[in-house]
Amino acid sequence: MGVTDEAIERIKDMIVSGTLQPGARLPNEADLADQLGLSRNSLREAVRALTAMRILVPRQGDGTYVSGLEPHLLLEAMAFAADVSHGRTAHQLLQVRRLLEPQVTALAAGRLTDDQLRALRSILDRSAADIGIEAFVELDIEFHRTIADAVGNPVLSTLLGILSTHTQRLRIVRGTLPPPSAGGAAISPAREQAHLEHEAIWRALVDRDAQRAASASTMHVAAVEDWLAGGTTTDPRGPGSTA
Repeated sequence: MGVTDEAIERIKDMIVSGTLQPGARLPNEADLADQLGLSRNSLREAVRALTAMRILVPRQGDGTYVSGLEPHLLLEAMAFAADVSHGRTAHQLLQVRRLLEPQVTALAAGRLTDDQLRALRSILDRSAADIGIEAFVELDIEFHRTIADAVGNPVLSTLLGILSTHTQRLRIVRGTLPPPSAGGAAISPAREQAHLEHEAIWRALVDRDAQRAASASTMHVAAVEDWLAGGTTTDPRGPGSTA
């Protein structure tokens, strides 16, 4: 174990043991380095790493504090790994999403408010318009996030967001678009199909039908998973698919 890794583990041990509570201020650098038997350089590197993990939070002019350690905030550190995933790793993330998202959608069927259902309807209407890829992906993310947030579990919402990040979705959309020479309409058949799948999910949610909502969600994610598993540049639903 490297010196910096050892420093990280020692600070984490202080947090796990309760010596440093959530929200507590770390001792000043010199005192903490002496307490842990570390060089100040090693301690600084450890603090930087733990800050990136959202375990520590620096406050300008006021020192460094232990974060609230809320699981959904700590999970956000995984987002970069998900963003850069390709091939088998990206497929594994989609598999986990397929296991979780239908159940979350089923739970949301009984919890979405009328205002949230209207918000979903607005998202669907905007995504059906002749808009660019970036805008379409943003609306796709908003649609699924609104459903997940209705469950009221920020850990689930964050985890689902990580399992299919903006970068991943954009990569899938661009990877399934036809080459420029192929021409075609601004809204591809696959985007229309994705919209229909979203509509099926929305109708099940409006009907408060948890089982149908879960089934529609499963079909929606599985189609993209199948495309990715094939390792081709053609989606089974056609070019331009998204999830």
